[in-house]
Amino acid sequence: MAQEMGLRERKKTQTRQLISDVASGLFIVRGFDNVTVAEVAEAAGVSTKTVFNYFPRKEDLFLDRFPQAVELVTAAVRGRAEGETPLASLRRLFVGLLEEGHPLGGIGAGYQHFWHVVAESPSLRARAREFGEEMEDVVAGLFAEAAEAAGHPPGDPRPRIAGALAVAAYRAAYLEGARRIIAGEPAEDVRRDHIVLVGRTFDALEVAVASLYASPVRPVA
Repeated sequence: MAQEMGLRERKKTQTRQLISDVASGLFIVRGFDNVTVAEVAEAAGVSTKTVFNYFPRKEDLFLDRFPQAVELVTAAVRGRAEGETPLASLRRLFVGLLEEGHPLGGIGAGYQHFWHVVAESPSLRARAREFGEEMEDVVAGLFAEAAEAAGHPPGDPRPRIAGALAVAAYRAAYLEGARRIIAGEPAEDVRRDHIVLVGRTFDALEVAVASLYASPVRPVA
């Protein structure tokens, strides 16, 4: 039974990846707004219903790594080493993604095609902003969870503010890298500079968060 379930899960993962790959290829060639979900389904050899089973929204076909981003962030914060702060765990994660050339790093050879598609589609840009808000909620919740585990009272607003600051700052740095990629700058130059920028961003965040915790704040009821 376990083997059968394992095979079923692998097949589902393969199907999801196939649909995403086919959709991405069509979007890059023709533009996101010029391709329908029915066309994606036909090209992938599945039904439209199957596409929506894996991707509830058309935008998720192209921005398909959002769930993985949430998983990686959650695992980094909850699985951090003893003595490592949640903020330090995010720095380690984000720099690591860049160093290994992970797609979620957003920088690499050929990534200009991805960013052009996003830049040209209002609905994709809106979904990306929406995801930023979702990620802010996730990180703020993780920071609050870590603070309570360390003895901070429930309802202390500072961990959530720190989490929101971290997401906003990283997003700004991330978009700067995307801007340079779209402009056609060499990917390796952008990646190298971006690693430095992310490090400096988190240096500034450490100072900001330390200031935030410099005086006590009454918990929110």
